[in-house]
Amino acid sequence: MDQKPTISRDQSRTAKKGRGPFKGLGRDAFVASICGGVVALMVGASYAAVPFYNWFCRATGFNGTTQVATSAPATGPIARKILVRFDSNVAPGLPWKFEPEQNEIEVNIGQVTTVFYTVTNQAARTTAGQAAYNVAPLTVGSYFQKINCFCFTEQTMAPGEKREMPVVFYVDPSIADDHENDGLNTITLSYTFYPVRDPVVKPLASGEDDKRKGNL
Repeated sequence: MDQKPTISRDQSRTAKKGRGPFKGLGRDAFVASICGGVVALMVGASYAAVPFYNWFCRATGFNGTTQVATSAPATGPIARKILVRFDSNVAPGLPWKFEPEQNEIEVNIGQVTTVFYTVTNQAARTTAGQAAYNVAPLTVGSYFQKINCFCFTEQTMAPGEKREMPVVFYVDPSIADDHENDGLNTITLSYTFYPVRDPVVKPLASGEDDKRKGNL
């Protein structure tokens, strides 16, 4: 009786080698390509993380990030009042004196208010800084609306220069509909100026910055 030819297990493995969607691509090369793709994805994600985080904070008020408004609230002020406190800090390496002209103010919710901070460059050279900001409690960030603020631009100060910087803000009346904030009586607005190592070369601010425009 004729016997059918037999194929050893090793020969079977050899016959299957190279089949499938990655035919002709060695295992090591395939693994390397996968690893390279993962690394590229991680690098891309790291570059996108910071702008995405900043966008997320601005959109949601997360971590006490305040909001940006272009005008007063349509509904106008309401009777409920709230105390707004002002905090100021300067990071190491920036020779500035920075403080609010008043430590706190009581305002109606929805009332557009202007307050001033003063900053003095105590160095004998031109220096530059930019402010970071937040409010406390952190959950109030989505209701604290700023119409004008010095924190949006880099500030360049001449030697010994003193400047008044306005902040125009209001607390959104919709906070009254958030029952988690029914017991809220105080909001703290905090700024920290950080040194700018490579400031953009531009003319110093004109005297218009020193003019007080009062409450809007």
